[in-house]
Formats: sequence, structure tokens, C-alpha cells
Amino acid sequence: MIGRRIGWLWLTLLVSFGSQAELRLNLLDDGLSRSEHVASQQLLDEALNALPPSLKQRLGRTVSVRWRQLPAEVYGRAGRWSGIELNAALLPALSEGRSAHIQTSRTHGNQRRELLATLLHEITHLYDRAQLWSPANKHLLQQCHRHAQTLGLVGLPEQCRGQTARRFTLSDDPVLLDLAGWPQRVARRGVRAQANHQVARSPDSYELSNPREFIAVNMEYFLLDPSYACRRPSLARYLREHFAWSPATSTCSDELAYLNAGRDFSRQPVGRIDPARVYQVDYLLAEANNELASRWGHSMLRLVICAPGRPLGPDCRLDLQAHLVLSYRAFVDDVQLSSWRGLTGSYPSRLFVLPLQQVIEEYTKAELRSLASVPLKLNRPQLEQLVTRAMEQHWSYDGDYWFVSNNCAVETLKLLRSGTQHPRLQALDSLTPIGLLDSLYARDLADRRVLDNEAEALRLGYRFDSFRDRYHAMFSVLREHLAVPQRKVEDWLNLAAEQRRPWFAPADLRTSAALLLLEQAALRRQLLLAQDELKHRYLSNRTEHDPALHTADGALQQILANSGFLSRPAELLNGGYGLPQPGEWQQLERQSQARQEHLLLLSDALDKEVRTLLAPSRLAELNASEANLKQLGEHVRALHKASGGLQLP
Repeated sequence: MIGRRIGWLWLTLLVSFGSQAELRLNLLDDGLSRSEHVASQQLLDEALNALPPSLKQRLGRTVSVRWRQLPAEVYGRAGRWSGIELNAALLPALSEGRSAHIQTSRTHGNQRRELLATLLHEITHLYDRAQLWSPANKHLLQQCHRHAQTLGLVGLPEQCRGQTARRFTLSDDPVLLDLAGWPQRVARRGVRAQANHQVARSPDSYELSNPREFIAVNMEYFLLDPSYACRRPSLARYLREHFAWSPATSTCSDELAYLNAGRDFSRQPVGRIDPARVYQVDYLLAEANNELASRWGHSMLRLVICAPGRPLGPDCRLDLQAHLVLSYRAFVDDVQLSSWRGLTGSYPSRLFVLPLQQVIEEYTKAELRSLASVPLKLNRPQLEQLVTRAMEQHWSYDGDYWFVSNNCAVETLKLLRSGTQHPRLQALDSLTPIGLLDSLYARDLADRRVLDNEAEALRLGYRFDSFRDRYHAMFSVLREHLAVPQRKVEDWLNLAAEQRRPWFAPADLRTSAALLLLEQAALRRQLLLAQDELKHRYLSNRTEHDPALHTADGALQQILANSGFLSRPAELLNGGYGLPQPGEWQQLERQSQARQEHLLLLSDALDKEVRTLLAPSRLAELNASEANLKQLGEHVRALHKASGGLQLP
């Protein structure tokens, strides 16, 4: 009985440890002068005042702080004796009031701010370690003790000791790890990424070392930088909720800046998005075709954004010109995607922001793939947090693209997890775009009903059909009015351009319009074939002495180097971290506009020079297809004029 009472007393003291006390910072004098003591105590008081009340209560102990000789590059550290050591070489300037005017190369500006940040950093480490006695663990310990009493045991049973040995710390919280850049690996449940790829726009690269340093560095900025909540809103929200407290913050803009990676180099690429103006987020699936890299589809997210003046509601789905697509793609540093390099992870994976209309054209016209746009079942906070998180990733993420283990589906799922924190997403796993959509259906996270009626889905923009069906319809017009001998549209498109040309003259207006659409398809097909041919020649001969290759290679390298900012916009800005703030937008617009103008010139030069790399037969076919289009266009205009401007049936 006495043993049980001792066990209960021990446990009661343990779980209540720190509940009454509050963190105190005890300065060890060690022969400090009066001015040194006063300046040091002021620094400690300022650090205490900056900390969240709940942190001070939970840590609940006295922490000793002393000045000690440390390496020059070290401002301070948590000592082995669990106190904090500060670099004594910095004390004279602090005591003389000079440290606030000594600028440093570090991120907080002056030496005094760096000392203050160091204190907060090291206190965060102590708090992180002390989270074993968090409220969650106290509850667990109480349960374990009740279990021990039931069994008539003294102290804690063995299984409870095992449970309490588990670390319940801030830095290994799964939610934080997702936001920090160590997400759970898809198809490897519980296994976290080894490397952090949120490398761009970082306030301090030291945060990428490990999760413990990440939380300590971010606490510095959370507590000291009023703009932190605007620059890293997802992390700021997490820390506010964890501590049930918020420091003083700046007023944040409703809009978030992004770089539109559309191919129209004549327009300003900097855009702004207000998450509150996003009506829905759709899972956008580019359906499969026969290409190796495309047979499992492609995962994207569609932001259904309301046009200016449009109230938030279903009619926003009609504002296609305002909609954006979030697409994780391999940033290709050669002419086109190499399957082998995609398998070996040689491509950077980045989050592109693209206009919906361009994405529709790319897939339905050029690649002849249909698009399915399925609304995700998210509540309003989840939706807006997802949009915000996507913009954070757009500015910070630079990963590795792998066809199998880190492809578009995997990247999209990781964004959905970290952006929404939806509980039904946490255990979801899929390595393929089609599989991911099926999993979203199975967990009632996507509304499959919108695709039930194909005609309605096309009319309302839940589906965008491949132009393949339209080409078949146009080819039926040719067979009906011209009696061409080919039986399938593919056979017609496989003909040489000069073999198709004799059929233009006898065609009436309606048939000529059908021929024009098919000729556009034939040209797109030739461009894709030329691109593939160019890729193989470029990759296999880039080290050989080939004057034509060398000339085009220079243009290619320039355009690729100059277009890289569209997928990694952080390179346009010097300084700052996280989401660009309004004060940085002017620089962003100026830099991006200059790049766009240069790209416009380069693209014209590239179009001419790249053709020198094509085989003569391919170049001849490409030129013949372009000549066909020109001839057909003139033929249609002449027939239209002769008909008195009648509309086509």
C-alpha cells in the first residue's frame, strides 16, 4: 500500500511538473560588470516577453544563461547542462549599446537582434525536448497509472513505460513535418522524406538541416518578424493554433502573387490571386494515351476563380478565362522529356501555375487527350488553406521528378495533404493519377456525379473532350463529300502533305472547313514528331562537333535558362523569404517583364535555328503542312466571300 502511495505521489508530481511554475531565465554573473549585467538582463527580459505564455507555462522551469567563449561563428547554443550559453565575444558591444548598430550578414540584421533570436532559438530547442510532458502525455500517464492500480502494480507497467518513451515533441508533429518539407512518402506509410526540397525563398538555410532546427529557426521569425504571418501563412497558422496565441503581426494583403507560366511571352506574367475568390478546387485529370510517360494520365488541380465582380457561386465555373491550373511538372532542361532521365530523377519537379485555356489546348488538341475536372469536397477553410499552401509551394519548392515514386500524382497528393489537413487524406496512397482519382472517389472526397451525364459534363466544363472525336467527325464529312479512299482519320493524317493537297480544290465551303481543321491536326502532329526527333538528335549529339547543333544549342540553352524563372520564380527576387509581399511586387513585375521581352526575341530566333537540326524529310513535310494550311485558308476565305458571307452549317 505504501508503495502504491509512493508511486501515485511520484506520478502526480511528474504530471503536474511545470503546471504551476513558469519559465524563468537566470543570468549567471560569473564576474560580469554592472553594465554587462544590466544589458544581459534586458536581453533576457525581452526574450521572455516575446515568448508565448503557453510555452513559458509548459516549459515551466528555470533555465540558466551564461556568457562563454564560443567559436566566432556561433552566437549561442543550448549547453550540455541544459542551460543556454551565449558567445562572450559579443558581450562588450551589447553592454556598450553598440550591438544594435552593428550590421551582420545574418538574417535578422543587427547583432543585438541576432542575440535575441539566438535566445529564442535555443529556448525553442528546450521546449521541443520538454514536450514529453505535454498535456497529451500527461493524460497518457494518468491512464497508465490507473491501469497500474487496477493490476495492483507499483509504479508504471512495462507497456506504459514504452509508450511514455515515445517523443511527443513539436518538431516531430506530422502536421508540422508536412508543412516544413518532410512529408510522408506516398506508398511508404509513416516514412518521411529524407531531404527538404522547400529550398527557395528560405529565411535561413539552416532550417533545412532537420526538423528540430526548422522549428527553432521559424520560431525566431514567428516571434520577431511581424510579416511572418504574411510570408509563411500556413506555418504561422499552425504555430498560432499550437500556442493558442499570436504575436503582433502586419496587416497582410488579401492577394498572393504568382508567376503565370503561360506561353504568351507578350503578357505580364505576374498575377495575383485572392483565395477568397476561388469558388472550388477541382482534381483535373488528363486522361491516358499511348505515350510511355502519359499512359497513367496526369494529375493537376484546377482553381475555379470568379471573374471580377462575379459573386462567389456556381456561375464562376463559366469564367474559364480566369481559371488557373496547378501542375507539378518536370522542368525539362533539354528539348523534351527523356524517359530515362524521368526514371532516374534527373529532372527538377516544380509547381507551375498555368492558364486553364492553355492546358485545355495542350491536352485536347496537341496530345488528343480528354480532361476530367472533378470538384473536391472541401469546406471553405480547407479550400482557402489549400490555395495558400499551393502558392507557398510555388515560391519555395524545387524537388526531383521521378516517373514512379515522385510523379505528378504523388506531388499533388502531398499538396492536398499539407494544404487541407483533411483527415481522410492522411492515410490515402496512390502512385498514379488515375489511381489517385479513384481513391478520392472511394473516400467521398471528389464528386463523381458531375461526370455521369457526358453531354452535361461537356456543357458545364466538367469535361473537355479530346479533339480526336472532332477529327473523326470532320473526316466523315470528307468521306461523304469527296469520297476519299482512306477509311480512318489516322490514315488521312498519315498521308504526306502533298498527297492531301489535290483534294482541296474540289471541296465546297463546309468540306473545306473540315479539311482546314484536319490540316491543323496534321501540322500539330508533325510538330510533335519534329520535337521528338530533335530531342533524340540533341541528346545524342550535344557533345559532338556539329555546327548546326552548336548554333541551335546556344539558342536552346538561352531560352531554357531564361524561361526557368517561370517554374522557379524565386530567382527574380533578391532577399526576403516566403510569399513575396506588396513591397516586392514592383521588383517582381519589373524583372519578369524584362525576362519575358527577352524570351519573345529568343523564341523567334529559336524557331528559325532549331529547324536546321531536323532531317531534310521532316523539314520538308513540316514546310509542306504549313503551305497546305496557308492554301486552305485562302480557299476557305474565297469560298466564304463567294457565298455572300453565309455562316457554315
